[in-house]
Amino acid sequence: MAGAIASRMSFSSLKRKQPKTFTVRIVTMDAEMEFNCEMKWKGKDLFDLVCRTLGLRETWFFGLQYTIKDTVAWLKMDKKVLDHDVSKDEPVTFHFLAKFYPENAEEELVQEITQHLFFLQVKKQILDEKIYCPPEASVLLASYAVQAKYGDYDPSVHKRGFLAQEELLPKRVINLYQMTPEMWEERITAWYAEHRGRARDEAEMEYLKIAQDLEMYGVNYFAIRFTIKPLDKKIDVFKFNSSKLRVNKLILQLCIGNHDLFMRRRKADSLEVQQMKAQAREEKARKQMERQRLARETQMREEAERTRDELERRLLQMKEEATMANEALMRSEETADLLAEKAQITEEEAKLLAQKAAEAEQEMQRIKATAIRTEEEKRLMEQKVLEAEVLALKMAEESERRAKEADQLKQDLQEAREAERRAKQKLLEIATKPTYPPVNPIPAPLPPDIPSFNIIGDSLSFDFKDTDMKRLSMEIEKEKVEYMEKSKHLQEQLNELKTEIEALKLKERETALDVLHNESSDRGGTSSKHNTIKKPQAQGRRPICI
Repeated sequence: MAGAIASRMSFSSLKRKQPKTFTVRIVTMDAEMEFNCEMKWKGKDLFDLVCRTLGLRETWFFGLQYTIKDTVAWLKMDKKVLDHDVSKDEPVTFHFLAKFYPENAEEELVQEITQHLFFLQVKKQILDEKIYCPPEASVLLASYAVQAKYGDYDPSVHKRGFLAQEELLPKRVINLYQMTPEMWEERITAWYAEHRGRARDEAEMEYLKIAQDLEMYGVNYFAIRFTIKPLDKKIDVFKFNSSKLRVNKLILQLCIGNHDLFMRRRKADSLEVQQMKAQAREEKARKQMERQRLARETQMREEAERTRDELERRLLQMKEEATMANEALMRSEETADLLAEKAQITEEEAKLLAQKAAEAEQEMQRIKATAIRTEEEKRLMEQKVLEAEVLALKMAEESERRAKEADQLKQDLQEAREAERRAKQKLLEIATKPTYPPVNPIPAPLPPDIPSFNIIGDSLSFDFKDTDMKRLSMEIEKEKVEYMEKSKHLQEQLNELKTEIEALKLKERETALDVLHNESSDRGGTSSKHNTIKKPQAQGRRPICI
């Protein structure tokens, strides 16, 4: 009996050691993850687990979002996960998203993972038209998104049509102009080519620096009852509420969170944030030095490739010259052989004619020596003698002509052999030309204002000193000044693009936001999310922005 009781107690304790769990699916902007959570876990337990998995330390910007009855809500940190009004079907799905937005992305976002998640979320909001973006700014933002994804522009790789499957512009912008996809790609690529040398994190930060100045960046819109109820005659205070209690709670939660983040910005950085910023500065300096090293290696490799191509071109040219010289030599040899054979034949013909002329002369002498008894025989004999003399004269002339032709052929043969000798000499000169030695580029010395570092094999070691960090800070300040100058040039480019595509705009397709943006631009003001006066959207209902 005692053994049975002990066995039941052991089984009960074993069950207590294995708490009940449920499955949670976390969807980020570029990935999905699943976790097994304990039933007693609060929202903070799950949120901290997700942040640790992502390696995210700037947790105050983010939250876990879920949807209930067409309304978004955020997981509360101090409340059990399953006590929220979420679906009990597993896996329970939450979206890990940015809940609050920085005023200055370049100064407030420290970690690269934080910057990347903000980039993906803001880009999606612009493409989904949750953030209004003017057409010319949409093209510029698209060029930075392409730089972040594809790296530096290479005409041999990024050929026409390489952006055909990419979603880069809001559909509102595409429908507003009579422009083909090829025309949009041409304008995006023109700006994309100017971003050469920017790493992915730099391109994403440039995207955020432009997007943070848009009117609807970091703004949530809700439909509310706008009954104004002053609480004090001296203070301009009003109350508002939504028809849904859940939306009222969400508005209050966002107001509190934005206020907390506002106060956090005005306080001195905590020790953790200071350490994160110091690590980020060191990482940025390391990446900058690595990019400079890679740029030097790339330049040296390109120079070596150009030298190699030049040597190959010269070698090919020498081979072609040698081939032509060989062909000329063969033609000279063939010509010389033909001339020699023809000279020999002509010489033999001349000898044969001379022999015939001698025989004719002998025949003439024999005829003269023969006694002719009758006049008729004498006349016939004289006629034969005359014919023989004429024949002998012709043979002598022909023999002389053949001799001259033989002399001319001998002269041509001599010239052909001289040409053959010159061709052989040229071929010998080509074969004995010196080859180009391999080029060993000497790496250029580092500029004096860059901290010293040693390269051993594939390892890179460097030491930072206070003076180095001060020099780096000065360089960063200098880059800020240069950025302001570039911003002026960038605004001019945006205005040029706006003027260029204005003629292709379809006025009847403009949305209410387009009209509002154009009216603000015509007045000469710079409308923003802080000073834009929203117009009534429906009778008795007005929007409020958080």
